[in-house]
Amino acid sequence: MFAVAVPDNLKPVVDQADRTDPRFNDAFREYAQARDFVIDPARVRHPQDKPRVERAVQYVRGNFFAGETFLDLADCRARAERWCSQVAGTRIHGSTRARPAEVFAAEEAPRLGPAPDGPFTIPGFTKPKVARDRHVEVARALYSVPGELIGVHIVARADATTVKLYHRGQLLKVHPRQEPGRRHTDPADLPSEVSAYALRDLDGLARRRLRTPHRRLRRSGPRTSLALDQDAPPQLCVDADRTRCPRRRTRVAISAARASTARHPP
Repeated sequence: MFAVAVPDNLKPVVDQADRTDPRFNDAFREYAQARDFVIDPARVRHPQDKPRVERAVQYVRGNFFAGETFLDLADCRARAERWCSQVAGTRIHGSTRARPAEVFAAEEAPRLGPAPDGPFTIPGFTKPKVARDRHVEVARALYSVPGELIGVHIVARADATTVKLYHRGQLLKVHPRQEPGRRHTDPADLPSEVSAYALRDLDGLARRRLRTPHRRLRRSGPRTSLALDQDAPPQLCVDADRTRCPRRRTRVAISAARASTARHPP
């Protein structure tokens, strides 16, 4: 692996070009860190910075690709290896007056680092907004966010196994990657007064309601009164109330459980 890379200012590498302080693409920066090389992009509109590299592209296009027909990608690669070792590497270079293969083996190869031992998993970066339920959506899955960041855009990094959440350069949370349509919620990320609702814990809500003083039911509706009068179990009350609001169904279940306990104490 080379020690320094001098790329052009293409978008997959450089997000914002600058002569002294360029801003690199997050995924490519991680790739450079994983492979242990430095990124030194060329100056904008200065082709003279690396003219010999550009000239090599023309040589390969005219001497190897021109007039050739390949069966598939494997055939192209095999013929390119033979061309490099038998033609391009053994010719006398016009500027150095030396054979490129011999110069590479004597001067350049000893300066290279070890080759990578495996493929690099390219991560994806997004900037989701923290919703009112303290979750963000990443690749169609939901993940909880700690702290008071509702309405704030944060940075999410997702790879094949984990999702990492950042805010102003600081790591907030690490979640295991979920399939689209699923969610991963850490109860510690949510305030205690909303964690039971967020986790859909009906039993916990019922126990909490039984420990609090009686409060008059508001907006209960006729179905709730009918369920309480008939002394129905909590689950039947939930099924009887056919409203589409999950929170209303939860209130019905809690009220029915309290009424049943009050009428038939243990």
